[in-house]
Amino acid sequence: MLTPRTELLIDLALEEDLGLGDLTSRALFPPGHRSRGWIEARQDLVVCGIEIAARVFARVDPDLRVRLRAADGDRVRSGARLLEVAGPTAALLAAERTALNFLQRLSGIATHVRAHVDLLRGTDVRLVDTRKTTPGWRALEKHAVRCGGGANHRSSLGEHVLIKDNHLAAAGSLRRAVERARAAAPHLSRIEVEVTTLPGVRAALAAGAEVILLDNFTPDRVRAAVALIAGRARIEVSGGVRRETLRAYAVPGVDVISVGALTHSAPAADLSLTVPARGSAL
Repeated sequence: MLTPRTELLIDLALEEDLGLGDLTSRALFPPGHRSRGWIEARQDLVVCGIEIAARVFARVDPDLRVRLRAADGDRVRSGARLLEVAGPTAALLAAERTALNFLQRLSGIATHVRAHVDLLRGTDVRLVDTRKTTPGWRALEKHAVRCGGGANHRSSLGEHVLIKDNHLAAAGSLRRAVERARAAAPHLSRIEVEVTTLPGVRAALAAGAEVILLDNFTPDRVRAAVALIAGRARIEVSGGVRRETLRAYAVPGVDVISVGALTHSAPAADLSLTVPARGSAL
């Protein structure tokens, strides 16, 4: 994940935190002062962003030496060491918060996704994310979804056709929208249509939609829609799906459940950096 965009995000984060330097460390530690430390999980979690955290330390000072003890996608227990770092004390502490911010955010998403994926075990339903991501962080957050065992929906508006409610309102009719989309889309592109009612399902089928997104349906209405579609289109369920209700939406015949909360509402993972004491306190 160390792409030019990620490097830019690291630089922006470091400039935000260190644009004026680190007044505290500069006052306390002379240039030759060195320390070691480690990042430790304070909860059971799925790791994500470990190489980005390592890159933050190297970006602050190439003299910081990092040893990775975990990899993205690993499930670790509370107390596990994910990363060890040694080198100039001031640089180590200057990098601490930015490294943790990346690692906590991305591991938080991966852990949150894993909890959802585990609820779908034994079904044929795929759990996917949405475009409800932090601006600029989409590639990283979608990587975190994959680390947690989920899959990615489209990453941008240019990836496939999804005709939503506002498209239909502006186009004037569902059939007209599908016809125009099919005429303009690449020949291998499926046409997906979002509907909110069973009559909408019928209209989408009549217009030739290949994928139907059931938006804000109850589980009972999802079952009715699955029976109505009867294999004539792939089925995505979205809207109003929470962790507590996820399994109820995994109705046989549903192909995909998309959940925006996988990214927009994931809590940060509990991680900390520890520097062991050096003799007497200051």
